[in-house]
Amino acid sequence: MNKKQLKEFLDEKVVQYNRPEFIESDPIQIPHLFTKKEDVEISGFLTATIAWGNRKSILNNSNKLMQLLHNSPFDFVMNASEDDLDSLSGFVHRTFNGGDLQYFIKALQNIYRTRGGLEGIFTRNSTNTSTQKAISAFKKEFFSLPHQPRTQKHVSDPLKNSAAKRINMFLRWMVRDASSGVDLGIWKNIPTSALSCPLDVHSGTVARKLKLLRRKQNDGKALAELDSELRKLDPKDPVKYDFALFGLGVFERF
Repeated sequence: MNKKQLKEFLDEKVVQYNRPEFIESDPIQIPHLFTKKEDVEISGFLTATIAWGNRKSILNNSNKLMQLLHNSPFDFVMNASEDDLDSLSGFVHRTFNGGDLQYFIKALQNIYRTRGGLEGIFTRNSTNTSTQKAISAFKKEFFSLPHQPRTQKHVSDPLKNSAAKRINMFLRWMVRDASSGVDLGIWKNIPTSALSCPLDVHSGTVARKLKLLRRKQNDGKALAELDSELRKLDPKDPVKYDFALFGLGVFERF
């Protein structure tokens, strides 16, 4: 395919997968359970944090996590007692355990009490063409309290050559327009032009088959390469092609 044909093909796939039916099997269904802005943000961030591995397991454990937070994530974060935090100790999703979750709650409380919330941190450090420095700055803020070093691995840093798939996915959820019924679009001060594709094994494999990506590793350098190519197809909303790449990989075994 030439560039024109490739754009037409991928645009068709975006329309095919960027629709409400997509939510039925996707972790984005968790923040869709809430209406209050802070509940959507916190549930989305925590769900994205554990969004790796088997999708059924991700959904099951995300729902369990919301139950542990009394299905009121913001209220829990802001008002959790020591007993409330102790109730999280048994949670586990792969290598993310109760101790990690307890720190995440404390860190979120600090961010909402002293840093103006999640949106503010990302907005202050984003540009019109990138959120990658914002993700790195967020990680620094997030781990400003005393913590176990192992917990840091659950938030990636693009400036250390990570593709930061889960946080890029979270930002897509928060920023992209909600008109299709999939993304939530509750953050209004970061442009979609700044977003990056959540690069994982599925989107990476499809991107390589379509000659959008040549680097073999799914790392920060690969993401920069893919970003560059997707921005040529749509500089205003490059991350929309996540739907096409992911759909082709997961649902069509492209």
